[in-house]
Amino acid sequence: MRAARIAGATALAAVFLVPAVPAPAAPAATHAVVTWGASADRVGDGVPDRAYRLVVRTSAGGDDLRVRLSNAFGDRPLTLDSVWAGTRAAGARLVPGSNRRLTFDGARSVTVPAGESVYSDALPGRLPAGADLVVSLHSPDAGGPATGHGMAMQTSYTAQGDHTAEEGAENWTGTTGSWFYLDAVTVRAPARTGAVAVLGDSITDGWQSSGDLNRRWPDYLARRLERAGSGTRGVANEGISGNKVLADGAGQSALNRLDRDVLSLPGVRTVFLFEGVNDLKADSGVTAADLIAGYRQVAARAHAAGTCVVGATVAPFKGWSEWDEAAEEVRRGVNEFVRTSGEFDAYTDFDRILRSPYDPTRMLPVFDGGDHLHPNDKGMQAMADAVDLSTLDCHRAAR
Repeated sequence: MRAARIAGATALAAVFLVPAVPAPAAPAATHAVVTWGASADRVGDGVPDRAYRLVVRTSAGGDDLRVRLSNAFGDRPLTLDSVWAGTRAAGARLVPGSNRRLTFDGARSVTVPAGESVYSDALPGRLPAGADLVVSLHSPDAGGPATGHGMAMQTSYTAQGDHTAEEGAENWTGTTGSWFYLDAVTVRAPARTGAVAVLGDSITDGWQSSGDLNRRWPDYLARRLERAGSGTRGVANEGISGNKVLADGAGQSALNRLDRDVLSLPGVRTVFLFEGVNDLKADSGVTAADLIAGYRQVAARAHAAGTCVVGATVAPFKGWSEWDEAAEEVRRGVNEFVRTSGEFDAYTDFDRILRSPYDPTRMLPVFDGGDHLHPNDKGMQAMADAVDLSTLDCHRAAR
């Protein structure tokens, strides 16, 4: 069994490493598509001479990998003097021969201005769907607010000093549950291939799913899309734990981060909006009309950018400490809008899928992660299974 696993990992590396075969005289059209994404937020302060070995799971397969590095929340320029990409064998150890240096306009080092992001040059070769991609990066002088994604639900690794070129794990002795400075990975795929970006909160971010196993509901969705041979293959998980549609707090609000975290991603065909529970709980004073107005803004801006929008009903959460009848009334009003307004191109009824038939204000116990708000692995899979895949393969002209 162990030999089979090693052989499989080596085959995966070979697919990623072999340069693309020269194109025929009349190649099929391709374009850039996001294969992994995580919404940017502040994640503490930068540490000088720190290296990160970041583990991410791809969705869409394709050629010419590029990574996007973000300094969105920095207050000073961020210099990254060594950035590498490879495939993972186990833990912090890479498949031998898979680790390759990334460049930026041909240079090995890049400085990202405060508040901005940069893409690497394309790395030739094929990157398959469902791969454990490892991006290793080092900054000699990081300081001030660091940009990243706090709740990764994935173990990544740290080292002091620049060990990014190494494929072994000996110097990667630290661990982190966050992703630093990396917020998107793209590939070139056939022109018919698109992506869906999920704008969400902690349920989308994966809280209460099993860590290190890629069991967030967008992960299950990505696997369904791949098995189905859908035109939509890329899935970008743009959830932030505690996030709200209307107000900043746990990350910038959905309205304030929509352009950066979603609409800027290449190949996004559909925006999937699943937020609202954090706006309406805890005696916030937010009314159904307030939240509906926020939904309408997201839909209008996404439509103007040429993407379709799938809305989702807010799931039941009675039993959570901040539930009350007032919040439940707002939830019912918002869900009625999602189902009947016609302002979305389609909707997914997560409320219907997750609620108990005996008490529709509560989550079905078999799907409950234990806190009555966040689904467990079974609930996450049920959510992904509830999505009509045809609604994600949507085409709309920008206005």
